[in-house]
Amino acid sequence: MKVTIDRFEGDFAVVEISADNFVNMPRVLVPDKAVEGSVIRITLDCGEAQKRTKKTEGLMNKLFHDQH
Repeated sequence: MKVTIDRFEGDFAVVEISADNFVNMPRVLVPDKAVEGSVIRITLDCGEAQKRTKKTEGLMNKLFHDQH
């Protein structure tokens, strides 16, 4: 998905997600060099999500295993 920065308002970037459809995106999620008119690509990283899930499961298993 691509969004275009329309403007900045306080702690938010107002981004256009489709024709005449705007949403507020927290400014902390916007790259530092982005300006009005910049296009941001939003992608889903399934591989990273799986890594995090496995790490969390491993930590939980260790925690619960150590209690017994």
